[in-house]
Formats: sequence, C-alpha cells, structure tokens
Amino acid sequence: MALTDAANDVDNALTRDGFRGHSFENAFGGALSFLRRTYSKDLTDVDLAVTGIPFDQAVTHRPGTRLGPRAIREVSTLQACDPPYGWDIDPMVDFNVADYGDLAFDYADIPAFPKAVTNHISGILDAGAGSLCLGGDHYITFPILRAYVKKFGPLSLLQFDAHSDTWPDYDMARVDHGTMFYKAVKEGLIVPERSVQVGIRTVCEDYMGVNVIDAREVHEDGTAAVVKKIKSIIGDHQTYLTFDIDCLDPAFAPGTGTPVSGGLSSAQALHILRDLKGLNMVGGDVVEVSPPFDVGNATAVAGAHVATELMCLYCYNKRERA
Repeated sequence: MALTDAANDVDNALTRDGFRGHSFENAFGGALSFLRRTYSKDLTDVDLAVTGIPFDQAVTHRPGTRLGPRAIREVSTLQACDPPYGWDIDPMVDFNVADYGDLAFDYADIPAFPKAVTNHISGILDAGAGSLCLGGDHYITFPILRAYVKKFGPLSLLQFDAHSDTWPDYDMARVDHGTMFYKAVKEGLIVPERSVQVGIRTVCEDYMGVNVIDAREVHEDGTAAVVKKIKSIIGDHQTYLTFDIDCLDPAFAPGTGTPVSGGLSSAQALHILRDLKGLNMVGGDVVEVSPPFDVGNATAVAGAHVATELMCLYCYNKRERA
C-alpha cells in the first residue's frame, strides 16, 4: 500500500470502476459497504451479492438485530485493505463481489415479509449470482431457503448455532426465529440426514433428523475432527451455510438476543470455516448480531469476520467447480 493511498481514496463503494480491488481509504471514513465492495443494483457478471436483511420482529427475547447489517458493514472496513487470511484466493480481487444493499420491506406488514425476502433472493439468483445475507434475526433463513430450493432443489443445511431452531410450529405462516428449521424440514427445503448443526447447547424436543455436533463435542474433539465429521455427513451435496452469531460464547459475541454460555470461541469458528474449503456451498448468511447489546463492537467484528469466511468459501467453491 502506498502511503498516499489513504489520503487519496474515499467512497470506493460508490466510485470504484468495476467490482474488484482492495480499498485503502481510511477505515473511519467514507461510504460504508461490506468490505468496501461496490454498491450496485445491476448484478450483471456479479459472482456474489452481499445484501442486508434488517429484520428482527421474530425474536423471542431481545430485539436489535435490525441494526446488524449496518454494524457489520461498518466494522468490515478494517478488513478491506488486505487479502483474507488463510486462503489461497482473494475474492476482493479475483471475483466480482458486490454490495447489493438492503431488502426493502414494510416493517408494519409482517405477513408480507417472508415473500419479500424470497423474491429479493430469487432476483439475485436469477441474475446468476449467489447471495451472502447479513441479518437480521435467524427467521430470515427460512424464506431465503425457499428461494434457493426453487433453483437448486432440496439442500444440505450447515448451521452454526446455540439453538437447533427446530421447535414444533404447526402454523407455517408464523414468523418465529426458533421454529423455522422445523418448517424447513416439513416443507422439504433441506435434507436432514445430509445436514449438520454445530455448537448446539440448549435442549430441544426433536432435531428433525438433523445431525448435531454440540458445543462440548467441538471443545473435546477439536476443530479438525469436527470438520472431518461435517464433510463426511454432507459430502458433495449442495449446501446452504447459516451462522447464528450466538454459536459463539457470549465472551466473544455478547451482542446477541439469546446468548448462551459454553459456546465456541471465535478462533474455533474461524478454524472450522477455513478448513471447510471444498464444501459445495451455494449461499449463506450471518444472523443475530444485535448492536444495542454489543460491547466494543466485538460481536459485529466477529460477524464481519464470519461473513468474510463465507465469502471465501463460496468463491473457493465457485473456482473449483468452474
């Protein structure tokens, strides 16, 4: 980086020519986008579209995740000038990654929200890009999956979470961030025997046939064993990866609505994600970052790093299968 770059670069999210390149503008200034990627509503030739879903009306405890996408974008500026650590690809240089902005929806019309999400993601997929969603509470994954299944058919789900989110709910129209994977199995969106939940540490009556690697198993067996087990279950099946930030212990991610002690460290999570390279990932999200309960932006920073790893996983998979 030239010493003058920070003095001359600003608002790359709006002024960059095309989609590629690092950003050396001051991290504390300029137009915010995820990793300073170019803002664009035109997804022609875009490989991956990052989009925010600022919704938190499905929470069972503390709200605030509607502010998550903005917070993740803000702290991601700290990563925008360097290639991602631990990868032999650099999506910011080698791929067209765009910030597609946020979903527009009527905050007072909750019944219309799921269809709005599905249509939003379908528009991205129809343009030939993949989506990386910044939440928002975890309910958003359910209507996102509906869009993906229209294109890919039933998927494997790789879920990092403190909670299984498979509590029974017999009203498919209810909007609840604790029951959507029960509905996803019932609706045939995911293949439970080829799906995995990592970091679970709360009681659930029925995991709906999804394989569980709980937090204690991660701590006792180590990340390499966890990665091996995940790959043995999912194989080459097309996979949607959802990361609830409460998978991390509250020491690493205090800013979330339903924190649970005993979770993964940020180091464990990042090691697992990096070692999953080769996973046939077709899309993903990071959810449940709640800035009102954050401390020193620690949770937003963790969310931004997880989102960066998901970007790398997606682009690595795209390169290997080109």
